[in-house]
Amino acid sequence: MTTNSKGMRIILMGPPGAGKGTQAKVIANHFGIPAISTGDIFRANVAGETPLGVEAKRYMDAGEYVPDEVTNAMVRDRLAEDDAKPGFLLDGYPRTLAQVTELDGMLAATDVSLDAVVVLTADQDELVSRLLQRAHTEGRADDTEDVIRRRQEVYTEETAPLIEVYGERGLVTEVDGMGEIDAVTHRVFDALENRAG
Repeated sequence: MTTNSKGMRIILMGPPGAGKGTQAKVIANHFGIPAISTGDIFRANVAGETPLGVEAKRYMDAGEYVPDEVTNAMVRDRLAEDDAKPGFLLDGYPRTLAQVTELDGMLAATDVSLDAVVVLTADQDELVSRLLQRAHTEGRADDTEDVIRRRQEVYTEETAPLIEVYGERGLVTEVDGMGEIDAVTHRVFDALENRAG
C-alpha cells in the first residue's frame, strides 16, 4: 500500500508507557488522518451524555472494562464521521479477538482495509521505571510497581493473540519504542515506507 491521497488506516499497539499517545498524534498529523483513541471516545461520549456514554460511565465508575458491544458501537460511530473516511489511526482498539472481528466487519462494510498494524516494542523493566517516574512526577500514588507490572502482563496476555492474527495477515510492523520521541517517530515512518515500497 502506498501513502497516497487514499490516506492510511493504521492500528497502533504497544504496552502501557511505550508512548503510544504521543506517537499517535504525530503519525496521524503526518498522514492527515484523525488519531482515534478509545479513551478519548469514551470521554467525549461521557461528556456529551450520549446514550452510549451514559452506559459506558456506569462501567467506568465501577472500575470495570466497558463491554465490547458498547466500545464497538462507539468506534463504529466514530469511524463513520467524515474526517475518518480518508483514513484513521486507532489507538487502544481492538483490544480483544472479538473486537478484531468487529473491526473487520466495519471495514468490510465500507469496502476499505487496514494498511498496517504498528507495534511499539519496549523493554519491560525500562517501561516500569519510566511509569514509576511518571507516577512520582504526576503524584499518582496508586501507580505502584506491582500495579504497573500487572498492567504490562494484562497487555501481553490480551494483545499477543491480536498481534498473531494481524501477523498472519502480513500487517504487523514492529518498531523499537524506546529512546527519544523523534527517533521513534522516524523509525515508525521508515517502517511504514518500507511496507509501502
